[in-house]
Amino acid sequence: MVDVASKAATHRIAVASGRIEMLPATLAIIQSGTVKKGDVLGIARVAGIMAAKKTSELIPLCHPLALTRVAVDFELAPAQPGRADAVLCTARVETVGPTGVEMEALTAVNVALLTIYDMCKAVDRAMTITGVQLCEKHGGKSGSYVKG
Repeated sequence: MVDVASKAATHRIAVASGRIEMLPATLAIIQSGTVKKGDVLGIARVAGIMAAKKTSELIPLCHPLALTRVAVDFELAPAQPGRADAVLCTARVETVGPTGVEMEALTAVNVALLTIYDMCKAVDRAMTITGVQLCEKHGGKSGSYVKG
């Protein structure tokens, strides 16, 4: 692991996002709450939060962090020209410490989207997770980054 002992503790924020594309019927059953396994977005939100907290156990050499905030939000996105129906996921993770929370935000998005896939795969095995990315980060020596 990288030695962060001499780095100043600052307020760190990272925001990541991604999407899972699906058939219109799959989006409809998520929206209606009729998926047999239960409340898809509620369970996916909890999974994303839990994943952010466990990132150091999943990613080698990633520091364990005391997170001060994890928020996982979803937006239902009906098809648009050139785009399939989808659920969009955004995770915002915060801490006060010597290292950033980008990996925690990215892990939260990936696990939340994988949870949606798991809960809906019986009706749509062709779902596609795409576009997982770091949208912004703030704090630390390198300052802020906002994806253009």
